[in-house]
Amino acid sequence: MASSEPLLAEPAAGPSRLRVVLDRATGPLFALAFFAAWEAVVRLFEVPLYIAPPPSAVLFQLWRNLPRIAEYTLVTGGETLGGFLSAVILGVPLALAVAFSPFLRRTFYPAAVTLEMVPKIAFAPLFVTWFGFGYLPKLVIVFLVCFFPILLNGILAFGSLPPELHRLCRSTGAGPWRTFRWVRLPAAAPQLFVGVKGAAVNATVGATIAEWIGGDAGLGYYIQIATGDLRMDLAFAIILVLAALGLALFGLVVLVERLLIPWHVSQRRSSPGGGWG
Repeated sequence: MASSEPLLAEPAAGPSRLRVVLDRATGPLFALAFFAAWEAVVRLFEVPLYIAPPPSAVLFQLWRNLPRIAEYTLVTGGETLGGFLSAVILGVPLALAVAFSPFLRRTFYPAAVTLEMVPKIAFAPLFVTWFGFGYLPKLVIVFLVCFFPILLNGILAFGSLPPELHRLCRSTGAGPWRTFRWVRLPAAAPQLFVGVKGAAVNATVGATIAEWIGGDAGLGYYIQIATGDLRMDLAFAIILVLAALGLALFGLVVLVERLLIPWHVSQRRSSPGGGWG
């Protein structure tokens, strides 16, 4: 007697459209709830404007000072992007060289770790003294802030190929270049992007610190003026723009990561509806 049940189980249904929409709306809804609660608490307890301005006052100052903020955003953005790209261009090849050179691992690597432990703000007055108050000292500060996360993660990434996989490549007749191109580089890419994303997070911090210490333009310089005048609503508006600038750079790196390593498990799990289970 033949069974009436199907021989093959039907594939599990994917996430519903409503669930996907709700997943994507979670972040914006949380942000709206946070700012609404902030506005309510400040209004309810009549907190002075110079201590904690309401979000409505922050947005008003952002709109009122938009031309100056936009001008200084271009300055800070140029320093941020210039220092970040310089760190990527120099840091990745240098990490590759250190990972494959025992001499550099014995000499350069300990010096790099030591410099990474030194707060970068300590170098800012020196760079201002050496290079003046122009674009160069700020570029160097951003470069240093971004360079070491890329370098150290890159060394770890390029030097972490399992020996078994390397022996497998040799047994198949793959030469050094083919092994690097098809095995070592894809294996190193996820860890390498950890360092690049960390550098993207730190880039605006470095630019802001540099402008605080020796700047005559930029968002860091502008926020120093605002806090000196106790204009906290304007200061929060500038902080909001700095956050947006940092998120834009971080989002650009994430986009490049998704384009270059779409096969990695982190990209599959972060896809809409994929979940983190």
